[in-house]
Amino acid sequence: MLQNPDRILELASVFYDSCILFTASDLGVFNKLDELGAATSDTLAETLSLNPRGARLIMDGCVAVGLLEKRGDSYHNSALSSTFLVPGKPGDLSEAIRYNRDVYAAWGNLAQLVKTGCPVERPQLHLGNNEDRTRTFVLSMHARALWMGRAVIPMMDLSGRKRLLDVGGGPGTFSVLFARAYPGLTCTVLDLPDIVKIAQELIEEQQMEDRVITLPGDYHTTAFPENNDVVNILGVLHQESPESIQGLLKKAYNAMVPGGLIHVMDVMTDATHTSPKFSALFAVNMALTTDNGWVFSDQELKDWLATAGFVRISVQTLPAPMPHWLVSAQKPSS
Repeated sequence: MLQNPDRILELASVFYDSCILFTASDLGVFNKLDELGAATSDTLAETLSLNPRGARLIMDGCVAVGLLEKRGDSYHNSALSSTFLVPGKPGDLSEAIRYNRDVYAAWGNLAQLVKTGCPVERPQLHLGNNEDRTRTFVLSMHARALWMGRAVIPMMDLSGRKRLLDVGGGPGTFSVLFARAYPGLTCTVLDLPDIVKIAQELIEEQQMEDRVITLPGDYHTTAFPENNDVVNILGVLHQESPESIQGLLKKAYNAMVPGGLIHVMDVMTDATHTSPKFSALFAVNMALTTDNGWVFSDQELKDWLATAGFVRISVQTLPAPMPHWLVSAQKPSS
C-alpha cells in the first residue's frame, strides 16, 4: 500500500502553530481585538507598537490556525480565542499557557536528554533561581487551577473535614477553592520558599489568608504537620522518582488521622506508558526540565498507595480536555 507522508509533514511543522499562539498572546493581540471589536493589521500595529508587516503576518497566521477571523482587511477574534485567550474572561487560559511557552526552548535540545539522560535545563529556573521564570510558573499554575477547579472540586467530597495539607501546593489555588467550598476547612500549603512567597500574595488577593496558610519548606525533608484529615498531592508527583513517590505517600499516611483521605491528581498513562498521547509526551517534557521527571501509570500509583497502607482506592478521569486522573484513597479508621 502506498503510504501518505502527510502525517510526517504535519509533525515537522506543528511547532509553527504553537509559536503563532504564544506570540500573539504575549503581544496582546487577542486582548486588543476584544477591546476594539475588529481592526486592520495597520490599526493593531499602531496601537500595540508593532511593525506593520510583522503585524499582518502574525494576524494572517492566527487566521490560518483558527484563532482569528478575517473579513476583507479587518480581523476579529474567533469564538475560540474570545473565550479562552482574552485576559480577565472566565475561561481565560492566556496565563496558563505561559509555562508551555517557557519550556519551548528545552524541547529543541531533546537529543541532549536522550544521549545523557539528564535534564537540559535546571528545575531551579522555575522554582526560585530565576525570579521571572518562577513568577510565570506560579501564575501559570494558578490560572490552570482556577480553570480546572470547576471540575475538580465536585469530584472530592470533603464534608466534615477540618484540616487539609496541600503538599507541593504551588500557588495555593486549589486550597483556596476547597476552603471556599467547605467553610469549616483550614488548609496548609507546603512548598518551596520562593513559591509560597508568591502563593501568599495570591491568597491575600483572594482574602483567604485566615483559612489558607503557607508553610515554606521542601516536602522531601520538611516534617508534615500532623493530624490532617485530608492530604492533597495535586500535579506534583510527575517530577519524583518511584522511590520518592513511595516515601511521600508513606509520609502523608503518617501525618493523617485514622479515616483521613488522600487525593493524588496527576497526568498518568495506561500500563504501556504510551497512552494517552499527551501523557506520554508530557513524560518527555518533565524529563527535559526535572531530574526525575516522568509519568507513571494509574496502576503503579494504586500499588504504591496500597503499599503505604491506604485502602478504598478509586480512580477517576477528569473531563476532557483535561488530561489528568484523580486517584483517591483512605487511611483505615482503626
